[in-house]
Amino acid sequence: MAFSTEEEETLDSIKRWWNESGKSLLVGVIVFAVGYLGWMQWQRMQAADLGAASDLYEQIGMTVVVAPGQTLTEEARTTAMGLARQLKEEYPDSVYALYGALFGARLAVEANDLNVAETELQWLLDNAKTGFMGATDESLVMTAKLRLARVILSKGEGQRALDVLATVTEPGAFEAQVAEVRGDAYVSLNMPVEAEASYQAAVAAGSTSQTLQMKLDDVTVGS
Repeated sequence: MAFSTEEEETLDSIKRWWNESGKSLLVGVIVFAVGYLGWMQWQRMQAADLGAASDLYEQIGMTVVVAPGQTLTEEARTTAMGLARQLKEEYPDSVYALYGALFGARLAVEANDLNVAETELQWLLDNAKTGFMGATDESLVMTAKLRLARVILSKGEGQRALDVLATVTEPGAFEAQVAEVRGDAYVSLNMPVEAEASYQAAVAAGSTSQTLQMKLDDVTVGS
């Protein structure tokens, strides 16, 4: 079949385009396809990991359940702590690992092991995610910071507790709790004026705790 001069020029243009950019376009399509398939596979793996992490966290909950009037056995506590450790080691990027660390800290406090409790809470804070996509729930982060400050304070380290609280820039609904713990830290450092101001701030933030009022009365009388 014969082509006109104009048709031959069009064919030449198509051939030149293919030689110049068509092959790279094909490579781009292939890369996109491979990337998409990889993304889908990653998504499936993420879903599988999330399910496995959820199962482990559920096992922790079932392990620590006790009947009314009974206390958690040392064997059950050890098992629960082991499950929490497994969560952190195998699924560190999951939210269940963060809650597992929080659970582990609670169990450690109940066993009077403040060093382990601090380690668990610090791990949670170090592994919390920030950013617009997939950020860790702020209430979980705030809970961890408050508990960490209390644990450190229980170890007799008031200044370090204040340092933890200093990282709280927007306490939101936790404002009263942060102010009260800060007041406790000032009391431990023998700084009654600062403690009173912090307790007053907790009251102003809406706390109606009778324990807080007793603390406030103590530092007021002392001053």
